[in-house]
Amino acid sequence: MSKREEFIAAINILSAASQSITTEQRIGLLQQAVQQYGLSTDDADEILKASGLIVGERKNYFEVLGLSIEELQNQSETIIAAQVDEAHKKCYSESLRAGGLPRPDGRTQEQWRTVLNQARDTLKDPQKRSEHITTLQTEISQPIDPISQVEFPTPEPEEFSTSEQTSLSVSVPEDMVLIPAGEFQMGNNNQKANGREKPAHAVYVDAFYMDKYPVTNEQFKMFLDANPHWRKPSKWHGWNKAKKRMKATLYIYRKYHDGDYLKHWNENNFPNGKADHPVTHVSWFAAMAYAKWAGKRLPTEAEWEKGARGGLIGQKYPWGNLMDSNMVFCSKEVDETTSVAKYPPNNYGLHDMVGNVWEWCLDEYDANFYSSSPVRNPVAGVGTKDHLDSFNLNFREILTDRVLRGGPLFTSSEPIHTAARWGVTPTLTSFLVSYSARIADLISTRLMANIGFRCAWDTRPKS
Repeated sequence: MSKREEFIAAINILSAASQSITTEQRIGLLQQAVQQYGLSTDDADEILKASGLIVGERKNYFEVLGLSIEELQNQSETIIAAQVDEAHKKCYSESLRAGGLPRPDGRTQEQWRTVLNQARDTLKDPQKRSEHITTLQTEISQPIDPISQVEFPTPEPEEFSTSEQTSLSVSVPEDMVLIPAGEFQMGNNNQKANGREKPAHAVYVDAFYMDKYPVTNEQFKMFLDANPHWRKPSKWHGWNKAKKRMKATLYIYRKYHDGDYLKHWNENNFPNGKADHPVTHVSWFAAMAYAKWAGKRLPTEAEWEKGARGGLIGQKYPWGNLMDSNMVFCSKEVDETTSVAKYPPNNYGLHDMVGNVWEWCLDEYDANFYSSSPVRNPVAGVGTKDHLDSFNLNFREILTDRVLRGGPLFTSSEPIHTAARWGVTPTLTSFLVSYSARIADLISTRLMANIGFRCAWDTRPKS
C-alpha cells in the first residue's frame, strides 16, 4: 500500500465514525498528510474533500430526527427514548426506501443513516443530550481559516526494509467495504437467547475490510478453474461404492469435506441461472482455501458480528429490532438461495448478513468462549489476531469445530438473528437444525441448511 493509500484508508476510518470535523482537525490532518505521508497540501486537501467530511459544521441532531428541544423538555427518560426511537425509525425507513438516490446535502443514503444513528444515540443518552443542547445554544459559527499561510516542515525520507512485503499492494476490491475500528456489544442477554449467545460483552475490533456479499457461484468457479484439486470429485459416488479399493483416494477428499461438497453442481459447473447466488455446500477447508487464493481470509467471529450489526446497538437484526421480510431472505425451502444483492444492505453496506446461507468464520467453536473472551480482537482457538498468518498457512491441519453465523432457516418460531451462532466440524458442507412450525400442532422436523461464506481483509500491511 502506498503512503497515499494509507492516508486515504485513515481518512475513510475517520469519516465512518463522524461526518464532520473542526477547522483545527482539518489543519491537523493536512499537517499529518505532509509530515507522515509525504503528500502535498493540495493532494491531501482533495482527499479530504472526496471523503465527504464536512469542515466546521456541527449537526443539530434534533433537526436530523425532526424533533425540537422544547418537545422533549420536562419529559421522562422513558418517553424521550420512545419519541427518539419512533422518529429514528421513520427517518431510517425513508432512507431505506430511497435506495441509491443521492441526498440534497451531498451525502449518500448510507452516510445519512450513519448520521441518523448518531442522532438517536446522542438524544437517548441524558448526558450526551445535555452536552449537545449546550453546544447548540453556545456555539458561534466561525469562518474556516485558509491554509495557504500554513507552513509545513519538509518530511524526512523514511527507510524501508527491502525484504518487507505487504498484503495490500493493490487497491481494495470494489466488492469490499471498510468496517471501522471500535467497540461494540457482542452476544445476547435476552432471556430467550440460547446459552451459547451469552453473556453480551464489550469487544473492540480493529478496522478491517469485508466482502459486501457472500462468495458467489461464479466467483468460486474462478477459484476452481485456477485450483483443479479443489473441484468436485467427478466420480464421487463410484468411489464411495468401491471405498475398499479406493480407500486412499477417498481419504484425500473426506479429509476436507463430508462427501456432499458442491452437491448441486454438475461436476465443475454451477446450476444454470445461479451465477450470482451464494456458493453452497462448501466446507470450512474449501472456504479457507478460496480466501487464501483470493489474498484474503475468513472473518473472525467478532468481526463477523460487528459487521452484521452495522453500527446498531442492542438490535436483534442487522436492520433493527423487528422482523421485516423485505430485508432478508429467510426461506423454509432449505435448498433455495437468492441473488446476493437482492435485499438491502445494512448500515455498513453489507448484504445478507442474516438469511440466504450460513457463513463460516475463522474461529474455533467454543460454547463458553464469551465468558472468558479477550476484550480486543478475540479469536477463539488461534491465540491472538497476530497469530493469524501462521494459522492461515496451516489451516489444513485443523480438527476442531468451527463457527457458523447468519443462516437461512427458521429455528423454533423465529428466523436467525444477529447474535445466533453454531459450531460444526470443518468438513461439513450442510447441517441439520430443528424447525418447529406454528402449524401442524408444532411438529418438530429436521432440515438441512446451506453453508457458504464471505471473506475479510486486514487494513494494516502484514509482513
